[in-house]
Amino acid sequence: MTLVAQRERDASAPSDSRLEMTALLAGCGAYSLNRALISLTGQDRVRWLNGMVSNNVRDLAQGHGVYAFVLNAQGQIQGDLYIFNRGENLLLEIDRAQVETLLPLLRRYIIMDKVEVEDLSDKLEEIGLAGPKSAEALAALGLNSTDLAPLQFADKQWKVDITVVRGDNPCVPNYELWVAKEQAESLWNTLLAAGALEVKDDALETFRILCGVPQIGRDIRERTLPQETGQERALSFTKGCYIGQEIVERIRARGSVHRAFVGFEVEGPPPSSGTKIQYEGKDVGEITSVASAPLKQKRLALGYLRKDAMLPDRTFAAGEATLRAVSLPFSGIFD
Repeated sequence: MTLVAQRERDASAPSDSRLEMTALLAGCGAYSLNRALISLTGQDRVRWLNGMVSNNVRDLAQGHGVYAFVLNAQGQIQGDLYIFNRGENLLLEIDRAQVETLLPLLRRYIIMDKVEVEDLSDKLEEIGLAGPKSAEALAALGLNSTDLAPLQFADKQWKVDITVVRGDNPCVPNYELWVAKEQAESLWNTLLAAGALEVKDDALETFRILCGVPQIGRDIRERTLPQETGQERALSFTKGCYIGQEIVERIRARGSVHRAFVGFEVEGPPPSSGTKIQYEGKDVGEITSVASAPLKQKRLALGYLRKDAMLPDRTFAAGEATLRAVSLPFSGIFD
């Protein structure tokens, strides 16, 4: 049984989101990463990709990665991805929901370039770990990785070869494990035996919201501009030309955008995604994500709010709920 099949079977079992959230915030949670790994080879791969994405691939050191956006000519986000330099190739990590749209978009710009693209999804499985005790779980397997910087990776030896990647979520320690598909189930079971707790989709979604991480297709849509998301980590202002750069630079020169991605504390019936946010009867924003359950007696949400509406202690309406805007990630959760 593959890890994916095992998790599909386990998904029908009862889930305790409270225990799973405790693992992510205070212990070690394990989960399957629903992402694809795409290999780029060919002598033009670095130059070509550097002109396609918003972050600096040209100067990316071997053994390290970056987070980046793919933009259109109007500077609007079409997708996001992680890029890792393995020396002999570049490895793209893309959410599976984006593969069917993002890969053809990237391939379209391979014209005279010597670039070969290979989907490694049938060969490799990705397992995620998050929580303060994640490093302990790895150490129990002989995979000591505390010396890795965010988005740095190292090839390690367990029973088989494993690549350990330090994640870039600043809220809690987090890692990714890349392993051959046929060995994924054995690794998964060993991690659970070492103290990791399986975390399912509902808890993962709530965790994402707590950390203030926007998701393509939910919080980031086709007309969203990079600076609206607050994800400055995806941008390089020194790398040279790439698709959409002119708009990104123009926004930087202007100093700001009109709206910002923020968190909301919610009182009352939780609004659904897409609910307009109002102040004195006027639309000033929109809800994009809502946590499925309250945490510390608070219902939390993500969305966009016009900057000219952001004043201290101001409250807003979204459907029948009352909102208060707060900075991300939500404070008091990771203390």
